[in-house]
Amino acid sequence: MAHIDLGLDEQAHPGINGLARYRPETAKPLFDLADTLLHAPHPTLTAGERELIAAYVSELNACTFCCASHSAFAAAQLPAGMPLVEQVRRDLDGAPVDPKLRALLRIAGAVQRGGREVTAELVEAARAEGATDLEIHDTVLIAAAFCMYNRYVDGLGTLAPADPAGYTRAAEHIVAHGYGAR
Repeated sequence: MAHIDLGLDEQAHPGINGLARYRPETAKPLFDLADTLLHAPHPTLTAGERELIAAYVSELNACTFCCASHSAFAAAQLPAGMPLVEQVRRDLDGAPVDPKLRALLRIAGAVQRGGREVTAELVEAARAEGATDLEIHDTVLIAAAFCMYNRYVDGLGTLAPADPAGYTRAAEHIVAHGYGAR
C-alpha cells in the first residue's frame, strides 16, 4: 500500500503507473523525459542499452519496481535478453558486454553514488573504449534521472508486483509505443 491514498487499485496500477494516475500533470513531463532518454532514436546507443543503464542504476538503488520494469524492457530489446541483464546487475565486471558499454555503466554507477563520483578517469576510460561525449552525457542523465524516478517510486511506497509476467507485458507495450502512450 502506498504511503498516500492514490484513489485507485494499486494492483492494477503498480509503481509509477499509480503515481501517474494520481498526478497526471507531473506524469506527462516525467514520461516525456523517459521517452526521450530511453525510447526515442539515438545516434549510437540502442534502446536496449539505454534501458540496461536504467535497470542497472535501479538495481544499485534497490528499487524493485523500476529494476524489474527496466530489466524487462532492456531484455526485450537486447539480443541476449534477460540472462545478460541479470549478469550485468549481478556482476558488471564479469558480464559479457562490450567494453564501451561496461565503461558507460561504470559511469552510471558513479552517478548513483553521487554526481561528484564521476571522475575524469572514468570519463577518459569510457572515451578510450570509444564512448562519445553524447554517450557520456546521456549515460549521466539517464543515471541521474533514474535516481529521481527510483526515489519517487520508493519514497511514496508504491507497489512492486512479484510476478515477472506483468513486467514482460509492460515491456511489449513500451517497445512498441514508448513511454508517451500510457
